[in-house]
Amino acid sequence: MLDPPRPEVIAAVAACRAAGIRVKRITGDHLDTALAIATQIGLGRGHGPLECLDGLALALLTPAELAHQLDQLVVFAGVAPAQKLELVQALQTNGEIVAMTGDGVNDAPALQQADIGIAMGRVGTEVAREAANMLLTDDNFATIEAAVEEGRAVDLSLGKALAFEPRCDGLMLQPPSTD
Repeated sequence: MLDPPRPEVIAAVAACRAAGIRVKRITGDHLDTALAIATQIGLGRGHGPLECLDGLALALLTPAELAHQLDQLVVFAGVAPAQKLELVQALQTNGEIVAMTGDGVNDAPALQQADIGIAMGRVGTEVAREAANMLLTDDNFATIEAAVEEGRAVDLSLGKALAFEPRCDGLMLQPPSTD
């Protein structure tokens, strides 16, 4: 059986990386499955194998060791719900703004802890939806990338508008004459 990733997800991951967004895969899936999918969607850095950690190895790390290794690690597989929460907290401790996607009851604590919890609208459980800040109605990662792009454009426009300081240099503005 084969369930390849959608082509738009591959493009969205590339766009996120180009925009400076680091995408990590945190899953309960088996390590081999998680690595295969991560490779297919382009999570590798282009040199060497993907840096990964499974739930058993994660359990052996101290919080300080985990925080130190987070920059290099891209795939976390076979993780328990408490470990998903621990990973979100560790990223936040490192100063990262964390968006987390999830669809199940097991994702709810991490969705709630994340700066932006994003639940899947079609396949997501009610618990995941309630824990999240945002609902992804089409369950498509590419929609997140498009929303980030739009949000950055709005932020840039707002920044320009708020920084604009009109000057009149002593001139009095008058409405146009009706003559």
